[in-house]
Amino acid sequence: MTIKSEREIKLMKEAGHINYLAHKEMEKFIKPGVTTFELDKKIHDFIVSHDAYPSCLGYEGFPASACICINDEVVHGIPSKTRKLKNGDIVKLDFTVRKAGYESDMTRTYLVGEVDARVKEMVVDTEKALYEGIKQVRPGARIGDVSYAIMSYAHSHGLSVVEELVGHGIGTNMHEEPDVPNYGEKNTGLVLKEGMVLAIEPMLNLGKRNVVMLDNDWTVVTEDGSPSAHFEHTVAVTRDGYEILTGE
Repeated sequence: MTIKSEREIKLMKEAGHINYLAHKEMEKFIKPGVTTFELDKKIHDFIVSHDAYPSCLGYEGFPASACICINDEVVHGIPSKTRKLKNGDIVKLDFTVRKAGYESDMTRTYLVGEVDARVKEMVVDTEKALYEGIKQVRPGARIGDVSYAIMSYAHSHGLSVVEELVGHGIGTNMHEEPDVPNYGEKNTGLVLKEGMVLAIEPMLNLGKRNVVMLDNDWTVVTEDGSPSAHFEHTVAVTRDGYEILTGE
């Protein structure tokens, strides 16, 4: 895993700020009747208008600027001109922003209109699980400490953890070493050092943890059709702890 310099982390923070702003902008458009294609175009145009690039576009052949997932779709949903948001849906916007050669990765789950109380609670708890993991980040901690914190919070709130999909290192490439699972044991895995940057991203299900791939070879859904929530931040290991790079 690469150690980033202060200059590199500053560049990643610039990319992360654009990512954050794009998510804030999208809040205006999350409503029934909007297509996932329209959301993707707005994300693309916003990122490009800030002299950055939506690096999901073309990544290993992915055909859009954002992965957009609804309800039981866990990751890598392909935007569609015919797929419209409906009242009661949850929608996940996951996209990367590259600026000056450096990446940022951020995901949020949004509520569409009036959402079932248990599903809404799952969304809230998934975001809280993300921050439980982030709080473990500091020099000398281990990846397993982050993983265990996420898993423990999820299980204590009745949610299952997707094990086939994990967080990752990030830098000049969207995906770098190491893997950052959302399940694991304390005091195991890579020791964190100042200058490492991680994309931490719990994907939690209301039903069972099992997932399957759709025939498009991209979209992963829950096997039992249960709703799934996903949150992600790009986080740097600092001298005293951590800094969230996909923030204000």
